[in-house]
Amino acid sequence: MSEATPNYITPEGAKKLQAELSDLLWKERPKTVQDVADAAAQGDRSENAEYIYGKKKLREIDRRIHSLTKRLESARVVEQRTDGSSAVYFGALVEVEDEDGARATYRIVGQDEIDLDKGHISWRSPLGRALLKRREGDTILLRKPSGEVELTVLAVRY
Repeated sequence: MSEATPNYITPEGAKKLQAELSDLLWKERPKTVQDVADAAAQGDRSENAEYIYGKKKLREIDRRIHSLTKRLESARVVEQRTDGSSAVYFGALVEVEDEDGARATYRIVGQDEIDLDKGHISWRSPLGRALLKRREGDTILLRKPSGEVELTVLAVRY
């Protein structure tokens, strides 16, 4: 992500990343370090699968710790709106309906929080950008690879 693009995140998303980082630093990494030390004590490391696997796992943990630390350092936590706005902004829960009557609910979140199974979409995604600043009753035309779809905003909640 470039410096010009903010790394917005919801308070819940920031807590989740912080919890993952804490778990890696204070539980997973120390346990893996101990496992590697125990495997190393068994002798010949070149043929010791437990040692080789442990070192690989330790590198993966360190990579994830580095990544989470960078993401949290650059994160801008966006507090939930409390002004009663009916417009779609970051953090909004938006219910939409397409021209066939199919309904869907999306939450506009940061890229570290995307979870399509839960309907959490990035504010930078095509749908996220199309929904921003829309209000209940607004209709948008969304271009998808399969063609265009018309969506009507039914509800906006925070």
